[in-house]
Amino acid sequence: MGVSMFSDAAERVGAGADSLGEAQAIVAAMTSAERLECLDGDTDFWPGLAGMIGGNYGDGTHNGGSCARLGVPGIAFSDGPRGSVMGPATCFPVSMARGAAWDRDLERRIGDAIGLELRARGATLYGGVCVNLLRHPAWGRAQETYGEDPFLVGEMGAALAHGVQNHLMACVKHFALNSIENARFQVDVTVDERVLHEVYLPHFRRIVQSGIASVMSAYNSVNGEWCGDNRHLLTEILREQWGFNGFVISDFIFGLRNAAASVRAGLDIEMPYRMVRHQHLAEQRARGEISQAEIDASIARTVATQLRFNARISASHPDDSVLACTEHMALAREAAHKSIVLLRNDGTLPLDPAALRRIAVIGALAAQPNLGDRGSSRVTPPSVVTPLDALRAALPHVEVVHHDGVDLIAAAELTTGCDAAIVIVGYTYADEGEYVGLEGSAHLQPMYPPRGPEVGDLLSDAFARAAGDGGRRAMGRGGDRTSLRLSPDHEALIATVSAAHPRTIVAIMSGSAVVMPWIDDVDAVLMVWYPGMEGGHALADLLLGAVSPSGHLPFTIPTDEAHLPHFDPTDTAVTYDRWHGYTKLRRDGVAPHFPFGFGLSYTAFELTNVGLADPSDVPAPATITATITVTVTNTGHVAGSHVAQVYGGLMASELVRAHWLLVGFARTDVLQPGEAVTVHVRVSLDALAVWRPAHQDLWIEPGEYRFAAVSHSGELDVHGPAGEAINTVLYAVH
Repeated sequence: MGVSMFSDAAERVGAGADSLGEAQAIVAAMTSAERLECLDGDTDFWPGLAGMIGGNYGDGTHNGGSCARLGVPGIAFSDGPRGSVMGPATCFPVSMARGAAWDRDLERRIGDAIGLELRARGATLYGGVCVNLLRHPAWGRAQETYGEDPFLVGEMGAALAHGVQNHLMACVKHFALNSIENARFQVDVTVDERVLHEVYLPHFRRIVQSGIASVMSAYNSVNGEWCGDNRHLLTEILREQWGFNGFVISDFIFGLRNAAASVRAGLDIEMPYRMVRHQHLAEQRARGEISQAEIDASIARTVATQLRFNARISASHPDDSVLACTEHMALAREAAHKSIVLLRNDGTLPLDPAALRRIAVIGALAAQPNLGDRGSSRVTPPSVVTPLDALRAALPHVEVVHHDGVDLIAAAELTTGCDAAIVIVGYTYADEGEYVGLEGSAHLQPMYPPRGPEVGDLLSDAFARAAGDGGRRAMGRGGDRTSLRLSPDHEALIATVSAAHPRTIVAIMSGSAVVMPWIDDVDAVLMVWYPGMEGGHALADLLLGAVSPSGHLPFTIPTDEAHLPHFDPTDTAVTYDRWHGYTKLRRDGVAPHFPFGFGLSYTAFELTNVGLADPSDVPAPATITATITVTVTNTGHVAGSHVAQVYGGLMASELVRAHWLLVGFARTDVLQPGEAVTVHVRVSLDALAVWRPAHQDLWIEPGEYRFAAVSHSGELDVHGPAGEAINTVLYAVH
């Protein structure tokens, strides 16, 4: 027998017993006080908040939902889409960069590495599967998700969760429609049911139905009801329609508004401290606003999930040697290789190392670590390779000179006699990221627990700690962007250097799209993102031709921000329709600057022999699937990898719907010049299904569907000499 009621139950569940039944027995053995304590964080509010202000968010786990007497461990939560926030840890490129890699296997391996590093520090729940849709590139937390398309976001998020859950539980967030950062505590999003189910929920559904342990609710409200108190989202959709059997946690501190309503809605643990429920739930239960059965059902869901995951959590106990180990650093470099997107190249790249004598590297960002925002996803690696570090290491016999670019004339003069000028520009944590500020939250202060006389000293000490190290541990402000253009200083730097030097290469660090009115004045442009601790090495590898670029944009870059949906970071009410990104520009007949899925290489690829495999060759799941085959040939002169993208659409429909949507993709291995491979892209027509409110289901409308295999969405408009659509096959649904 085990040492506690929980461990005994876990042993039985491991042998095949029903986890929910075992959990209900454990809940029945709890006292009334113990049950209430399972519904929120394990830490008192004011000491916890003081610690967070003081910069300890990543010092350890955030625990909740435990019952020590019965051995229920509760959850030990840690964060970080780009790695474990409990440093020192491997810092991978941000999620948006990895979205540009279009590589499920890579993302699964990254998840496995993050899971190992989290377990080494004692975490049992990972909160880094962030999959809110990029409705507008100015969203401050764009860097934490994978792109603008529900299918791409869902596939990448499911791969990350799969890897992480080899070792511990994973949590997908923020459920749902959370894509404005500055107003996240007050904005209400209005959306109709078709748009909700067809655009803003498919990626969540994909990840939930792949077996994720937990879901985090969002701060915002949807159709007038706060997400943490929203029964339609948390019970009717998540559990009743999708069959979710895990547990729901709140976003931190202001993640729910009414204790009883949140329990009834299906939110199981208020995180991370004893706050709203600790103050009000006992009284609400006494007044009959919440039943004991509803409370018990919520606790049982959390305990049952812990029982199901107990074996794998207990079996994964790596030591600190996995933290930023050599293997994980190599994986971070591989991820940066595959994520960097080459947008323009007039033949300047790759640079020939043997022909270089002197190069100029311009811009402050070339010489400083730039890993992304400093909110809840901040990772602290033991080292960071900057672009300047990497180029000097890769070119020991070349004079690599640097200027921070503040003095434009001096920067331009430095390029004299150089073989190339590499300008590093973009954003930092000060420009975009999770918004860490008190503005807009005054109306929430009544939710705070009463302040005793000691609280003032606690908070004063916390602010002093945050400021005492120069602010290095404190969270950065971040927030939504007000423009998709680079700063005037950076645009002026590009203009000055490109006017002075005939071989100017621009590398952009950013979490999402940048509008580039200057692009025709330079010779090459790369999207580097926030590339992780090994990103400098990866950029040098691509610039010098050791690796051919293979990243593809996970969003659309417009020629003008006016072509995108309305976006105002101060909105308190907004309506979301189905049109954004490539679907909006295609509907409006507006050509993008760079289409969704676009990315250049140092070689060339041709897609041919597109066909439809016999459906009988594929095991039949519960939904309608097809397998598209396409031959990818490297027709260039250097080795490289390519991503074949499959888009689908119904030829004729009376319903309002997009004509083309991404339904599948496959990244090839590295192909040598002249080498060809046939890839099999399995597509599900679920990505093209429509929501029927009257039936409360997703419906695959009968008709003739077309699938096109292309290198990016801009090729969907390319036709052959006789006007025929190229690389297209038809599939009939009766």
